[in-house]
Amino acid sequence: MGTKSTVYKVDLMVNDIDRQYYATHSLVLAQHPSEPDRRVMARLLTFALFADERLEFGRGLSTHEDPDLWLRDMTGAVEQWIELGQPDESNIRKACGQAKEVIVVTYSGNSAEVWWTKNAVSLSRSKNLRVIDIESASLDNATRFLDRRMSLSATIQEGEFQLSNGTDSIEIITKWRAV
Repeated sequence: MGTKSTVYKVDLMVNDIDRQYYATHSLVLAQHPSEPDRRVMARLLTFALFADERLEFGRGLSTHEDPDLWLRDMTGAVEQWIELGQPDESNIRKACGQAKEVIVVTYSGNSAEVWWTKNAVSLSRSKNLRVIDIESASLDNATRFLDRRMSLSATIQEGEFQLSNGTDSIEIITKWRAV
């Protein structure tokens, strides 16, 4: 019998002053046995950055047809396709053909920089693509908040992102890449 997923229950209050979006989301995140804690937290931070009542997590690491997160309209058409990590260029192009907007969220420091350097020119042809990087040290700090039951608050104002667990608060540094 294989190792089971770890389940995290999260109450996430999002105060995105830049987008005028304020809501509390009750989320359930399943961590695949092969998924590092940093990636789970990257998924949660990405949810906070793009929070919407219709934003959903994909079916997980074993389902390559789904993005990590997506936002669909009432007809099921994909408005936002959000991938984490360093996806293959062909997968990004395919997603750009299926969604109104595609967002890639990198979070692995130097290897993300190498991936970007290798793919920037070819990805610049995709007009509906945006790439954002979560600073590796910020992600490491946020990962210490990871617990089976979490109550977190995310505040986004003037491009600055703060995450709090009620006791501690940390700055999440992000950088948009020119595509």
